[in-house]
Amino acid sequence: MRLLHTSDWHLGRAFHRVNMLGAQAGFIGHLVETVREHAVDAVVVSGDVYDRAVPPLAAVELFDDALHRLADLGVPTVMISGNHDSARRLGVGAGLIDRAGIHLRTDPAGCGTPVLLADAHGDVAFYGLPYLEPALVKNEFGVEKAGHEPVLAAAMDRVRADLATRAPGTRSVVLAHAFVTGGEQSDSERDITVGGVAAVPRGVFDGVDYVALGHLHGCQTLTDRVRYSGSPLPYSFSEHRHRKSMWLVDLDADGSVTAERVDCPVPRALARLRGTLADLLADPELTAHEDAWIEATLTDPVRPDEPMARLTERFPHTLSLLFDPERAPDEPGVSYARRLADRTDQQIAEDFVAHVRGAGPDGREQGVLRDAFDAVRTDDTVREVAR
Repeated sequence: MRLLHTSDWHLGRAFHRVNMLGAQAGFIGHLVETVREHAVDAVVVSGDVYDRAVPPLAAVELFDDALHRLADLGVPTVMISGNHDSARRLGVGAGLIDRAGIHLRTDPAGCGTPVLLADAHGDVAFYGLPYLEPALVKNEFGVEKAGHEPVLAAAMDRVRADLATRAPGTRSVVLAHAFVTGGEQSDSERDITVGGVAAVPRGVFDGVDYVALGHLHGCQTLTDRVRYSGSPLPYSFSEHRHRKSMWLVDLDADGSVTAERVDCPVPRALARLRGTLADLLADPELTAHEDAWIEATLTDPVRPDEPMARLTERFPHTLSLLFDPERAPDEPGVSYARRLADRTDQQIAEDFVAHVRGAGPDGREQGVLRDAFDAVRTDDTVREVAR
């Protein structure tokens, strides 16, 4: 069975101030053409279909168009909700849409109930594990502690239990939206840390033939059987080295896996430039980036006049302008943002405690801070989904 694995469409999301709906529509067209050209038997979409729980109307219309075009192909599609989606909204009409061959899996209670598709060698069971927010699903899975590993492990126990009841030789595919250990993050993924931990070990997914992951935006292979497709379009300058693609996966009769990448059309290259304004404007080696979307970091010790206007004369698609004067880290004038770079909310809060009272928080106090940040993040998630 030949699968096309994609995820993280983030329909409705912009890239800085650039509207990406046109590029997203272009990707949907590319997806449909890839299914036709490569004789794909099933499409899997591993979450974050939308960029937010209540997407703009234009994004909903594009998703509706995608559903119709996929259904018209007569090729089954299995799709789960991600941490950016409202599972309840995305799942509206799932039973009816199911009849058209579009299988939406957004309810955590259904993790152990597969979509069964068949080829000449028998059944392939597709298990959809939507994004499992630990605090919201721990009771469903009967786990004591709200954490990503316990709830995913419990969900996978249901998968393995169901698979054990299937005919011998039944192959299996799991769709999951999670941060798995070994994956490389970018700046455009929303933080899902709970209790100071965001990642789950690969071993959680043992016992199935292929794991189609979503959440991380870089296409990557954790093992031959566990892969991220990544987002089909860039959503932050941290993705400037990404090769945007989908996985074309062949699942053989014995469950062995082979996979190749299918490149996605990207509307414009990304480039991160760094240097003084004069150097960026004069360097002949930067000619290749003149048509790219640009993030420019200026290192001038004194901020130059009208830097954006001057940069856009050479690089008309400059979208982000940062300032990082070349000074020693402890030199007066170093920006607050630079001092906080690469520090988590937890670390910033602990630094504040140390600054105020002269000593950092002890283990118990670190736990209190961690619980407070987890509660705020979970509350934000609940409020967004409830809108």
